[in-house]
Amino acid sequence: MFLNFKIQGDGEPLLLIHGLFGSLDNLGGLARVLADQYKVYQIDLPNHGLSPRSENVDYASQAEAVMAFVDQHDLSRVSVVGHSMGGKVAMMMATRFPERIDQLVVMDIAPVTYHVRRHDNVFAGLNASKQQPMANRKEAEAKLAEHIVDPGVRQFLLKSLGRQEDGTYDWRFNVEALEANYDDITGWSNIGTFEGKTLFLKGGESDYIAAEHRDAIESQFPNAKAHVVANTGHWCMLKNQIPLRV
Repeated sequence: MFLNFKIQGDGEPLLLIHGLFGSLDNLGGLARVLADQYKVYQIDLPNHGLSPRSENVDYASQAEAVMAFVDQHDLSRVSVVGHSMGGKVAMMMATRFPERIDQLVVMDIAPVTYHVRRHDNVFAGLNASKQQPMANRKEAEAKLAEHIVDPGVRQFLLKSLGRQEDGTYDWRFNVEALEANYDDITGWSNIGTFEGKTLFLKGGESDYIAAEHRDAIESQFPNAKAHVVANTGHWCMLKNQIPLRV
């Protein structure tokens, strides 16, 4: 599998991994900041963006796909920044291939199973939009709006709406595989520890990392530090508040 990617900057290699329903462009602002210090690799995860599709969305499979990308680019070690689902991919990489990870930054996700289904309305909107070919973005948003109240979520999803060869539009993520394997996405298997430099970033107004997750974080990432990005939600993207080094 060859993942779609973008590279910018010079220096030590750093990999940026987006979250669910995202693409490599989602962390573009952060990439531009980090490119002053690192050679930044932005990737589309499997089943997202322009990367290949697969029926496997478990974190072991995703971590292996990303490590294959690292090998294809002849990178012996790499720092990794992952947001949300991408943070879980990054953590799986670190615990399975610790000798290959220099620094790890996890953005607003914990190494635990989440028992709350946060995206059922999103899948409902996406499935509604796919019931007939979409002629334009306006049609797509109208279908999403039947199920998704937040306009910000709709606009985020629409970033991954792409025009097909026949002129109609479709999603650049694999809706069917992501929905069918959603328990793998919300789940987590603790397979080891990573004792390297690790930073957990928490959005100050987000509940994805909570006090009850502290033991799980400390047991799997014993040298982890934490930083709360005030006045931000799940994206924790006030770049002037985000530490660039662990």
